[in-house]
Amino acid sequence: MTFKTLIRAGLAGLAALAVTALLSDPTFAQAPAAAPAPAPIVPNKGDTTWMLVATILVLLMTIPGLALFYSGLVRTKNALSVLTHVFYSVCIVSIIWVIYGYSLTFTGGTYIGGFDKIFLKGITLESVGGTFSVGVGIPELVFVCFQMTFAAITPALIVGAFAERMKFSAVALFIPLWVTFVYFPMAHMVWYWAGPDAVDAAAKALAAAADEGAKKAAQAKLDEVLADAGKIFSWGAIDFAGGTVVHINAGIAGLIGAYLVGKRTGHGKELMPPHSLVMTFIGACLLWVGWFGFNAGSNLEASGGAVLAMLNTFVATAAAALSWMFAEWAVKGKPSLLGAVSGCIAGLVAVTPAAGFAGPMGSIVLGLIAGVVCLFFCSTIKNMFGYDDSLDVFGIHGVGGIIGAILTGILVSPDLGGTGIVDYTTGKVAEYSMSTQLISQIKGVLMTIVWCGVGSLIIYKIVDYTVGLRPTVEQEREGLDLNDHGERAYNM
Repeated sequence: MTFKTLIRAGLAGLAALAVTALLSDPTFAQAPAAAPAPAPIVPNKGDTTWMLVATILVLLMTIPGLALFYSGLVRTKNALSVLTHVFYSVCIVSIIWVIYGYSLTFTGGTYIGGFDKIFLKGITLESVGGTFSVGVGIPELVFVCFQMTFAAITPALIVGAFAERMKFSAVALFIPLWVTFVYFPMAHMVWYWAGPDAVDAAAKALAAAADEGAKKAAQAKLDEVLADAGKIFSWGAIDFAGGTVVHINAGIAGLIGAYLVGKRTGHGKELMPPHSLVMTFIGACLLWVGWFGFNAGSNLEASGGAVLAMLNTFVATAAAALSWMFAEWAVKGKPSLLGAVSGCIAGLVAVTPAAGFAGPMGSIVLGLIAGVVCLFFCSTIKNMFGYDDSLDVFGIHGVGGIIGAILTGILVSPDLGGTGIVDYTTGKVAEYSMSTQLISQIKGVLMTIVWCGVGSLIIYKIVDYTVGLRPTVEQEREGLDLNDHGERAYNM
């Protein structure tokens, strides 16, 4: 979505001056009066407040939520290391985002934006950005902050795949490179478009065109506005809050990292239990709470769409936690807390792209499917292929994201309780075709896998050739807390 200043200071005054000058000239005495300028969009304080709260909730997901969730799952000697990786991701990406990340993501282009808004150039306190409703806007700066938290959490998710065996210098180089060449283009391709106001204005101009020449010019303008979108968006793929951008992206990068970095020393021969499931439980609960900002906040307004996203985030998550727990109970004989919270995260991931499109009953079905399928990948498939995805980033985020992104194309159907997809050229819900929408969703998923897979592979190789990916075996056995940071998580 693009955010352009709709009315710049002084335009109304200049227009009035021009009209006065024309009317004072006898030559133009009979000219028709100029059409009144459209009223500037004034952000609603309620929408603005909700977006501020949602932004804080997404930050809560990452620090402390994700940090605690991951830290509890590793061994004591690496607990502080994982906390540092997640915290570093938030800090470094926040700086990169305001320097050039926002500009590359939310300015015009097919695969990537440009530098029109580098250093947030041109964005002021008066800058207003669109939402998903015509004539409704929010301050552009709050959108900058909201999307910044998405950019920060995505590489933080990846570090769980190679936890306990990648040195900090490698992580410190990998994250800036990855967000620049993988995340920003993906976010642009999925979420960038001209916005509802631009489409609505162009469609109304076409409808008002009186003669053939005017209609031809208006149609060309409408086509231009519709073409002003990222590649995946232009295919018609929908992703409400980041199933492709965040979760498939992180999952594929994590899987490639797990293979390239290699297994943890002693993996498969030594027990590597989580050092604190209590910490993991606290982190999972904070993730669930923060996810309401992630999903409901992606509605960009404090309206019914946000409420729907909130409800879906409740029920899909609960369904996935239960399906994972009961499936594990049936297979292994006991229901584990780790299984329940893992299912919780799988449900959150799967409902993310569907949160604002699916109905509550569809979201429950989505959660039930995601819990069982993600359990299968985190146990059977991982053991079958023998990769060491330490904290199941691919099994939960990658697989859950793929399930959610594809099934969103089905659950959006109005016949299944979904919202349908608005056609802003008519202002109505468009006619729904399941086959067409599924093809668009699958194309978006495949594009994400290819872009992230190739880009991540290249970046890992660059990092390996420059600073190296792994510590020595002796350093790994001693733990990354001491070797990388000179500290211990616990001194007892």
